[in-house]
Amino acid sequence: QVPLVESGGGSVQPGGSLRLSCEISVDTGNYLAWFRRTPGDERRGIALISSGGSHIHYDTSVKGRFSISLDSHDTLYLQMNSLKVEDTGMYYCAAGSRRFSIDSDDYPSWGRGTQVTVSS
Repeated sequence: QVPLVESGGGSVQPGGSLRLSCEISVDTGNYLAWFRRTPGDERRGIALISSGGSHIHYDTSVKGRFSISLDSHDTLYLQMNSLKVEDTGMYYCAAGSRRFSIDSDDYPSWGRGTQVTVSS
């Protein structure tokens, strides 16, 4: 059983919006995050949230445009607005217990990713 399953990716024009979802099927820890892998780059943590929602962090590249949230049914969301071409990439949700961190090594549980393509 895959503990984390992403959905909601797709193709959109610059300036558009998408909402990614991540269904969490097991107890995956205290910290949840969205990572993005762009062409030629490593996975980069772009939005983090603690399981109680008290701590949230955004990478500077998405701050003010993206919003991370977690509902009571253990679904993690990433609302993405004002999308840019450079937001194109594979988006992964991840979970861990070690610490509130953007380091992918701190997240032992991963989904398989959902592709987001922003182009005109």
